[in-house]
Formats: sequence, C-alpha cells, structure tokens
Amino acid sequence: MKYLALLLLLIALPAGAVVRTLSGDCSIPRRFTPSENTPFDLDNCTLRDGDDITTLLKDAEGFQSMIDQIVERYRDVEIDVVVGLEARGFILGGAIAHQLKKGFIPVRKKGKLPGKTESYEYALEYGTDSIEVHVDSINRGDRVLLVDDLLATGGTAFAGARLIEKLGGKIVEMAFIIDLPEVGGRKKLEEAGYGVFALCEFEGE
Repeated sequence: MKYLALLLLLIALPAGAVVRTLSGDCSIPRRFTPSENTPFDLDNCTLRDGDDITTLLKDAEGFQSMIDQIVERYRDVEIDVVVGLEARGFILGGAIAHQLKKGFIPVRKKGKLPGKTESYEYALEYGTDSIEVHVDSINRGDRVLLVDDLLATGGTAFAGARLIEKLGGKIVEMAFIIDLPEVGGRKKLEEAGYGVFALCEFEGE
C-alpha cells in the first residue's frame, strides 16, 4: 500500500481535490507535499502539472506494487487472456498478463494492426473514432480481463468491451489504476453490466 500513494503524481488535479485510495481519503492541494498528517510515505514528492502515469512507471517499487495489487485480485479468477487498450493499457496489461501467465492482446486505433482485424466505431464529443483487434486473437467463450490506466468517460473501455464481445469473448472485469468518478464513466460501464475495479479515485471539490 505504501507505493500506491505514488498515484498522486500521475495527473494534475484541481485545488482541494479528494484522493480516495485503498488506504482511505485525503484532501490535497494542487501542489502536494507529504507530511505527518497524511497516510502516505513519500520523500520529497510533489504533484506537478503535466504528470501522468509515466511518473509511476519510472519508480521500480511503485510500478511493482501497482501490478502486484492488481494481479492479486485476479490470481484465482478464471481468465483466459488480458486485453490492454492503447496505449498505456499495453504497458499495464502486458505486465499483468505475464504475472498471471496469460496471453496479452492489444486493442489499437484503426490502421495500426498488421493482420486482419475486427473493428468497433464509437462516438466522441465531436465525431467518431474506431478501435481494432486481430480477428484471431480472441476465441468464442474466452474470459477477458480488460485493462487501461484511466477511467474517465468510459467511452474507450465500453468500445473495447463491445469489440471483444463481437468476437465472442466475455468480459470478466475491467481494471484501471485511476477512476475519475465525477466524469461518470464507471456509472456508465456498470449500468451496461460490466464489473469495474480501480486502485484509486480522484474527485474534485
């Protein structure tokens, strides 16, 4: 749990944002410096505008702790393959699949995969986008863990799930590092019948 606090470094937050982690809640300012009044054990770390998940990935112990916590959740769950959404979902999903001794499948933006693909088009605020997966990557009945770094609107995750289902796969659960609950993605996915897990939540005032 110690290094889960490194998630504070991943994204810029508004002043007074509430970070809800597995260890509890903590109200933090935009520039966060650990103190004896917080549940986090970080040395000389601050929350900087522009930080993203690469801040966590470069910390060996933090990265390992994050992956270990997700793997532990699914160690005894029946899963056939792990699917990662472009692009950071590749980093997380590959590591998780390796630890679970499962295959890994990338879901990519249109035109990025070399073989024959199946696609799913979904709506954006202005226009549409499309994601693809190799047609032979998922077998009918495969139980799939879908992985990405951030859950905001849930649009890409929803599209990824629908794409997997087009090939006959079944979503076991969707796993994220960060959930932004006020954006509404989790609610959207759960209302569609999908299970959602996130290591932490970031909320505004």
